[in-house]
Parts: sequence; structure tokens; C-alpha cells
Amino acid sequence: MTPETLAEKVLSATRTVFADLGLDTAVLPDKTAVERPRNPEHGDYASNIALQVAKKAGANPRELAAGIAAKLAETDGVSKADIAGPGFLNITLDAAAAGEIAGRVIAAGTAYGYNTSMEGVNANLEFVSANPTGPIHAGGTRWAAMGDALARVMRASGAKVTSEYYVNDAGAQIDHFAASLLARAKDEPTPENGYVGAYIDEIAADVLKRRPEALEADDALDIFRTVGLELMLDDIKATLADFGTHFDVFFSEKSLHDKGELEVAVDRLAKLGHVYEADGATWLRTTTFGDDKDRVLKNSKGAWTYFASDCAYYLDKRERGFGKLVFMLGADHHGYVGRMQAISQAFGDEPGTMEILIGQFVNLLRDGEPIRLSKRAGNVVTLNDIVDAVGIDATRYALTRYSADSTIDLDIDLWTKHSSDNPVYYVQYAHARISGVLRNAAERSAERGGAYDASLLTHPREVDLALALAEFPAVVAAAADLREPHRVARYAEDLAAAYHRFQHDCRILPYPDEEFTETGRARLWLADATRVVIANSLAMLGVSAPERM
Repeated sequence: MTPETLAEKVLSATRTVFADLGLDTAVLPDKTAVERPRNPEHGDYASNIALQVAKKAGANPRELAAGIAAKLAETDGVSKADIAGPGFLNITLDAAAAGEIAGRVIAAGTAYGYNTSMEGVNANLEFVSANPTGPIHAGGTRWAAMGDALARVMRASGAKVTSEYYVNDAGAQIDHFAASLLARAKDEPTPENGYVGAYIDEIAADVLKRRPEALEADDALDIFRTVGLELMLDDIKATLADFGTHFDVFFSEKSLHDKGELEVAVDRLAKLGHVYEADGATWLRTTTFGDDKDRVLKNSKGAWTYFASDCAYYLDKRERGFGKLVFMLGADHHGYVGRMQAISQAFGDEPGTMEILIGQFVNLLRDGEPIRLSKRAGNVVTLNDIVDAVGIDATRYALTRYSADSTIDLDIDLWTKHSSDNPVYYVQYAHARISGVLRNAAERSAERGGAYDASLLTHPREVDLALALAEFPAVVAAAADLREPHRVARYAEDLAAAYHRFQHDCRILPYPDEEFTETGRARLWLADATRVVIANSLAMLGVSAPERM
């Protein structure tokens, strides 16, 4: 029995009690939920529905809970329902109801955990979006892992998600990038505000390989700008692909200018009454919508600002049909939240149309000391530096294991350990351990077969593991709804721990001189179901599930 199924039974029992007592059922919620109590002695699940609705119905909560408990005790799959405190319900499932989850998991396979909680949502999820003037740094690496994981859990929850990388290929930073490449190609000093690092030398050399005549051309700077940007983007795309991060769209900021979308956006805002002229510049009155000051759209020299591009980009997304826009920004972008939300409201959109997630910094450590410099980028730690140090799986897991608003100290010594101290190793080892059990079972002809007796799974470790498996769809739904993929990682660790306890206390395969029992068969189903859920959890984080370690 899943928590969702039990919650429906609790609500059904409550409706029956209301009808018996002549209470107004209109006060009842459309849905309710059950939770796992911290103390296993309090049952498998708990519900506070009696406390929620008693006052509205004019009933005593403990008496109402007693009536609901009595109805639940008559329900298939419920062993008992007790009352605690002022009206809490503690519910214990019978063994068959708890253990049957293994069959559900195996039947669903890779689809187990998928749910419909975000069905109908059409979301644009933008993340990383680092300037295409250098390799992806540590902060961008965090979003590359977390953004990709968030896209996965949102899709698993029924949302249609387009993952997007916004290429800032217009503006002064691209001019500085091109000038830096040209200077290095001429073996000249880096210009003021230029970019340094071995990668600049590499790209400058590659530009000359493609365009040997570039240095002598009248439009040399334009050549280095165009070809250099293409090469840098190719490098970024290859790095992200190797890291397992997929983008559906790479959107060019320059295309907004080329298509006249800035003019369209500002005209739309003007017609809505939010644009004005002052000091020779064009402004958007963002203070109307809570921003700390109004923002310039076109400066006194007649040049569009980056903020005007933001407005056009927002409108472009909405015109493409996205009803939910999620922006994942770095720790240095806190000041953008107010102005970005003001753009959404200025266009007349409802609160919540735009969401902005701010991620904190990543510190790479070795022997407890920070690692600051990259061999290639010169002054930052890059995605490739982190991957070279700890590997793709460990990097992705480490960066999705924590909430976005927490700073991460990524300790190389910890994340490369082959021990239970390393969270990703601990979870992957559980999957490999189960895979080993299944191989041993096949070698000894102890096949799990096509059916099992769920009522045989009565050991507390078996029940705990079964209940943990049943929680997975709700964990995925919460991770998607709250934009917190780290919930999946923490769940995977708890599930791995539950499995290790189960295998320690519950023998699955017989000794060589013993026969394979039906209890062993039921345990094999439970183990295989756990393997499926661990693999599905890791897949949602973009992490592999090895069969041998």
C-alpha cells in the first residue's frame, strides 16, 4: 500500500464518520496526507486529519479520531489504528499491505517514482548560462548538476520542461573576449579588462587554424569575435555533454537584438504605461512593482542596456508558450531578484509565473585547504577541474545533495573515498551489493519467479524497507514542487541504509545445504525492488548505478 492509497482510505473513513454523525462534509479537504512517524513504535503512518477538521465541524477531535480509527481498523490492509494525544491517528499496516510494494516497484521498473503532481505545467528552466568568454567555473558546475537534476524530477512529476542556456553573446564582455584573443594571436599583452588563461591561447591558435588569414584581415577583430565565440561555445557544450547535462535550447542574446525583440518588448511595456523618458534615457518604472529603483532600458547615448535584453528575453519565453519560468542564478545575482520580478509584473503576469533560485558558492578543498587556481582558466576552478579531481558521479551527487541556498565545501578527500563516509559511494555500493545478491541467486537457481507471498515480510527490517520504497513517488513530487532535488539524494541515502540493515538481519539466500524458502523468495523481491528504486533515484540525479564496485 502506498502512502497515497492509505491517505485516500483515511479520507474515506473520515467521510463515513461525518455521515454517521451528521456532520457537514463540506469542511473536509479534497485530499489529505499521511506521514511516517519518527518513532516506529507509533505505527507505520500518522494522520492529523481529526485535528484539522474537528473545530470546523464542531466536534471533539479525540472523539472524531476514535471514530475514524474504528473505520480504518475495518479497512483492508490496515492492521490497527490507534489514537494519540489530542487526536492524532497512528496507523499500522498488515504485512501483506506493506510488502506488496515490492511487486508494484518491479512492475513499474524505471517508471517507478513518476507521478502526475505537475501535470499540465509547461516550464522553461534556465540554468548555468555562464558568459561564453571562458570555461564553466565551480558555481556554474553546481547549476549544471542541480539544474539538470531539477529538470529530471520535474519531468518525472508530469511537467513539460524545456532546459535552456542563455548565451550572453552581445555586449562589452564579448568585445573584451575578442580583443583578448586577437592580442594573444599577435603575442601582445592582454588588453585592459581582457581575459587571461591558457584557454585564451588555445582558442586564439584554433581561430588561426580555421582562418589563417585572420591577422592580416581588415576585420580581424570581427573574425576573432565570431570564430572565437563559436569555439568557446563548442567547448562549453562539449563540457556540459561530458558531464551529462542536457540543454534543449541554447538561446542567443544577440538574436534578440537582430530580430528587433528589444523594441517590441519596450513598446509593449510602454503601451502598458510603465515606460517613461528622463535625463535623455528611457526607463522602466520598476518601483511600481517593489524594485528599489527604476531601471534604464536605453541610456542617454541611445544604447540598449542589459536590462532591456532581460525584458525582451522574458517576453520571448512567454511568447513561446511557457507558463512557468524558472531562472537559476548564482550567488552574486541577489540584486537581480527584485528587478526580474518587476519585469514579470510589468508585463501583467500573475505572481509565481517567474521563479528565481539563487545558488550559493562552491569551495573546492583538499586536505581541508581551498583550491583556488585552474591550470587552464588561470584564476578560477572550473567544471573540468572538479571532475578531474573527484569524477563525474561524485561531482554531480555532491552538488545536488545540498539545498541551493547552502554553501558547499566540496572536499576531494571525502568524495573520492571508497567507504561509507562518502555518500555517493554508500548509495552506489547498496545497488552493487543487491546486484551481487541477484547474481548469486541466479547462479544457485534461487530465482525470484513471477510471484511472492507479501504476507511473509513481517520482520521489522522488512517492513521498514517496504515503507521506505513506498515513499519514493512522494519524495520525487516534493523535490519537483519545492525545486529541491537534494531531497532525492537524501532519500537515496536513507533507502541504502534501510537496505543494509535489512540484509544484515534478514538472510535472503539459503546456505549451500538448505532449500530456497518462500520467505527467501519474498525477500529477493524486496531486494530487487530496492535495486530498482536506488537506480531510479540516482538516475534522477544523473548519477550511474554500478552493478559491481
